[in-house]
Amino acid sequence: MRILAASSSVALAMVLGACEKVPDGPVGGLDGAGITASDAQTDGYSDTRNAYFGDLHIHTGNSFDAYIFNVRSKPEDVYKFALGEKVMHPSGFEIEIDGPPLDFVAATDHGAYMGILPQMDTEGTDLSKLEMAQDMFSDDPAKITAAFQKVGASVRSGVPLEGALDREIVSETWQSAIAAADEYYTPGKMTTFSAYEYTAVTTREDGDGFGGGNLHRNVVFRDSAPKTLFSTLDSINPEELWSWMDGQREAGHEVMAIPHNSNVSDGKMFDSVAYDGSPLTDALAKQRIRNEPIVEMTQVKGTSETHPALSPNDELANFEIYEKLLGSDITSKINGGFVREALANGLAIKREVGTNPFKFGMIGASDTHVAGGSFTEENYWSKVGVVDGTAERRGSVPLGGARTWEGVERLPNAEQWFTKWGASGLAGVWAEENTRESIFAAMARRETFATTGPRMKVRMFAGDYADGILEAADLLDQAYAKGVPMGGSLDAQSDAPDILVWAMRDPASVPLSKVQVVKVWHDGEAREKIWDVACSDGLTPDPETRRCDDNGATVDMTSCTPSSGQGAPELKALWRDPEFDPKQSAVYYVRVIENPTCRWSTWDALRNKTPPHPDLPQTIRERAYTSPIWYDAG
Repeated sequence: MRILAASSSVALAMVLGACEKVPDGPVGGLDGAGITASDAQTDGYSDTRNAYFGDLHIHTGNSFDAYIFNVRSKPEDVYKFALGEKVMHPSGFEIEIDGPPLDFVAATDHGAYMGILPQMDTEGTDLSKLEMAQDMFSDDPAKITAAFQKVGASVRSGVPLEGALDREIVSETWQSAIAAADEYYTPGKMTTFSAYEYTAVTTREDGDGFGGGNLHRNVVFRDSAPKTLFSTLDSINPEELWSWMDGQREAGHEVMAIPHNSNVSDGKMFDSVAYDGSPLTDALAKQRIRNEPIVEMTQVKGTSETHPALSPNDELANFEIYEKLLGSDITSKINGGFVREALANGLAIKREVGTNPFKFGMIGASDTHVAGGSFTEENYWSKVGVVDGTAERRGSVPLGGARTWEGVERLPNAEQWFTKWGASGLAGVWAEENTRESIFAAMARRETFATTGPRMKVRMFAGDYADGILEAADLLDQAYAKGVPMGGSLDAQSDAPDILVWAMRDPASVPLSKVQVVKVWHDGEAREKIWDVACSDGLTPDPETRRCDDNGATVDMTSCTPSSGQGAPELKALWRDPEFDPKQSAVYYVRVIENPTCRWSTWDALRNKTPPHPDLPQTIRERAYTSPIWYDAG
């Protein structure tokens, strides 16, 4: 086994022959073939690509489940927040992004009933005269709940509520969102996309209302978008969404869908059968990966990488685990709901039908419903709106001014949901420039990464590299010329490929602790193994455990101040799989781990001068995940 780790002063901008070079660029091709960046170049253009950070999952008051919680923002507020301007939180305080402006962003309101609740709440409109609308905005909590649950049940079933679905209003709201995205698009400075959320939910016989398994997707258009959208009120079957998207692509609207919260999909997001339970076909696998090249690995409702029950030998698997079905206290089924397992199962499906439907890359997102995401633990302000807009309401401090947790009432919604949510996450892409064409092309070819909030940068390549490449001035030129970046594929070869990893800390966050390579394969069942490949403070992996010793970084819990002197500003490695089998297809991706910091719930408690919630982790180790590289043994 060869491990070469180094810390370099070379700035992070971050195989031919046996290596299959994946072409750049519409999602219409299985590997992003056809999508290319623009011929025009903005300032900062780089052939070896820059890291850009963004959020493609943000709700405003146009979403039914935001407006009902006092959210009154518009898509314009999403773009103002992303640019660094202050916007109003529904609880009555201003919020602004913690850190530099975002590079790319999209407002993604629910397509189902988009803009309908604001019209129900506007005196004199036809929708406001509905009995349901009068109940929805009455002073009777029971009537409000019953009226809102009707909307949720309609979204879940796909059956429109009589008189409540005004498709003209939905289209007008959607076209207004498109206009806002176009207005704020500034090539070279901030990229905006027209987008919305397709809100499919699985059903259970023991559930009512909106509760169920999450099959949600964010539908993102590269530039032009149609005047009408496709929501669950058109079909609750995601496969019919893909067919609609194929038709939009033929009409000139390049588009992709991004699944999210597979962790609470009740095991259905990465199912091995078609939506109706019939066997998966090669044509359906091709259609899925053509339309869904990336997935959300992390967001406010938890991390979908893996679960301790799936990865018992991964000591870092128990990270921001959220398990409750949407709008429910029912625990989601685990198998079929997590990314790492799906990557392995996709290899088996390819052997059976000819195409891997789970050949996807990774991004993060916020899924905030208040127009702006909380990307740092220190400044977490909620997800939903007024119901979790204070520390008491989200359950991180004792109710009623109590100074301890002993004997204190706990809010069920906070205990089940809000306390389990996190200050996450962000999408990272490696693109030539900050334009719609370039960023969309990066997502289509899966040259993307996810972070749980901090703006760590990470690159991964696989190919045939010389030992001195880590210190080479033309590292990136060599990396692209002699291998493939994250999101790419390697054809069968006799020797293990060299995996090149380069990670850099967020200067506004804590140093890096280590970088790991995660390998998955399928030999009748899903398999996995993890190696520490670069560790801070001169530590090296133990040959038996494949892990480095802890670097000793701690947090002063009286002030949430991280210890100093441990960690690294960047970590690099050139690594070769010591257990490589040229006849076994496999998937590799990288996980970057920061030193520990206080979790948002601990920050809330510190400011309140009360003990942290006794049942929540007090600290967190933020992380980043690359898109995988696939080795295809044929």
